[in-house]
Amino acid sequence: MSNKFSANCRLCPRLAGFLDEVKIRYPDYHARPVPAFGDKTPKLLIIGLAPGMHGANRTGRPFTGDFAGILLYRTLHKFGFASKDESISADDGLRLTGCRITNAVKCLPPENKPEPGEIRQCNGYLTAEIEGFAKEGGTALLALGTVAHKAALMALGLKPAAYPFGHGAVHPLPNKVTLYDSYHCSRYNTQTKRLTAATFEAVFEKICADFS
Repeated sequence: MSNKFSANCRLCPRLAGFLDEVKIRYPDYHARPVPAFGDKTPKLLIIGLAPGMHGANRTGRPFTGDFAGILLYRTLHKFGFASKDESISADDGLRLTGCRITNAVKCLPPENKPEPGEIRQCNGYLTAEIEGFAKEGGTALLALGTVAHKAALMALGLKPAAYPFGHGAVHPLPNKVTLYDSYHCSRYNTQTKRLTAATFEAVFEKICADFS
């Protein structure tokens, strides 16, 4: 497949069919592959799992319009990456500086669970994003969750066993980019306190310290 992102991609039959069903139920939703959002030449590339049903799948912008984006954008604003502390819609005027957000899988998967083959199929897009990011001088990848972590390593042709996921882990990579890990800022993780504002911000403190 071409590694150039396409909002018309239908290479995963299960995901394409599911989006067709979602579009019928919610005709005003984006319900297509969701492009990356943010600075075109960022120092930090954040990688999530996939669009949420009533978040990015609705608005067309990663982590926008649902619970998962609340902590993320609040933290980005606190650390100077975002012009506002919340992301409501794709036309709300929010700007990211030095930061870009994408997903391991660009389409909404049923039950928020992409299949391994779908992650592999979509990995070409992530490969191109990371290659372009590194070429433009990007230095930090932030993986939100295990799936994003493994997808980033897959895109770079690296073995997960050599870079185990762990919240707060820091992995220098052969391409001179550093991979940082965090638990995903999902409703489940924040409500169970697996991830708190303090532990999430600690990851960004590490990243920003390495920038200076």
